[in-house]
Amino acid sequence: MFERLLARVGSSLIVVWGVCTLVFLLIHLVPGDPVAVMLGEGARPADQAALRAALGLDRPLAVQYLDYLGRLVQLDLGTSLHSQRPVVAVLAERIGPTLQLAVAALTLGIVLALPMGVLAAQHRGGGIDRGAMGFSMLGAAIPNFWLGPMLILVFSLWLGWTPVSGREGLASLVLPAVTLGTGLAAILARMVRSSVLEVLGEDYVRTARAKGLSPAAVLWRHALRNAWLPVLTLIGIQFGALLGGAVVTETVFAWPGLGSLLIEAIQTRDYPVVQAAVLLISLTYLAVNTATDLLYVAVDPRVRLGK
Repeated sequence: MFERLLARVGSSLIVVWGVCTLVFLLIHLVPGDPVAVMLGEGARPADQAALRAALGLDRPLAVQYLDYLGRLVQLDLGTSLHSQRPVVAVLAERIGPTLQLAVAALTLGIVLALPMGVLAAQHRGGGIDRGAMGFSMLGAAIPNFWLGPMLILVFSLWLGWTPVSGREGLASLVLPAVTLGTGLAAILARMVRSSVLEVLGEDYVRTARAKGLSPAAVLWRHALRNAWLPVLTLIGIQFGALLGGAVVTETVFAWPGLGSLLIEAIQTRDYPVVQAAVLLISLTYLAVNTATDLLYVAVDPRVRLGK
C-alpha cells in the first residue's frame, strides 16, 4: 500500500505543477488589466505605471512565473491585489462554507440514491425501476441555474420557508444543498442500479441464495457490498467537484464559498487569488481521489493484492 501511495503522490505533484503553470499562463493571457480595475479607467497613466511596478506586473512574464513558483515552494500564496490581504486568509474564509455545502449535498445525494438504486435493481423492469430511473433522468437533465431560482421562487418567495440567499444559519443551507444533492442523487442512483445488477449475476450471489438467505440479506449484505467500487469512484469525483466549489449554485444563492470567490477574483483580475483558488481545487481533487483509492483496499481486499 505504501508503494501505491508513494506513486500516487509523485504523479499528483506533476499534475499540480501542470495545473499551476496552465492557470498562470491563462490568467495572464485573459484580456483585462487588474491595475485598470483597481484604479478605474480614468486613472492617469503615471499612476497606473506606478501601481503596476509596485505589484510587480511590469516584469517579464517568465520572471513573474519563476517568482510565483518560488513562492509556492515556500508555501507563500501572496497577497490579494484587490483587498490587499493575504490570500491564505481570503481562502480560509471561504473554505468553511464550501465544505458545509459539499457535505450537506453529498449526504443528501447518498441518502436518496442508495435505496433508490438498490430498489430499482431489485425490481428491474417494474414500476419502482421505471420511477427511479425517470427521477434519475429528470434530475440529471435539469440544470442548477434553473432549479436553483425555481426553488427560491417557490420556497422563499411564495411560501417564505427559507431565506432567499446568503448564509444565515441552517435554513439558508437547505435550498443550495437540495439543488446540488438532487443532481448528484440522480447520477449516483443510476450507478448503484447498474453496479448491483452486474453483481447479482455473480456465482457467490447464487450460492448465497442457494443457502437459503432471504432476498434482502442477499441484496444488502452480499450484492451491495461488492458493488461499491464504481460507486465509490463516482462519489469521490463528485465530492471533489463539490469541495472545489459549485460555482453556479454558489452564485445563484450568493453562498460565500470558494466557487463564488473564484468568480469574483476573475472579474477583478485578482491573479494571486485566482491562482491560489484553482490550486486549492486541484489539490482537493487529488486528495479526494487518493483517499478513494485507499478506500478501495478497505472495501475490496483484492485491490490490496493487486488483482
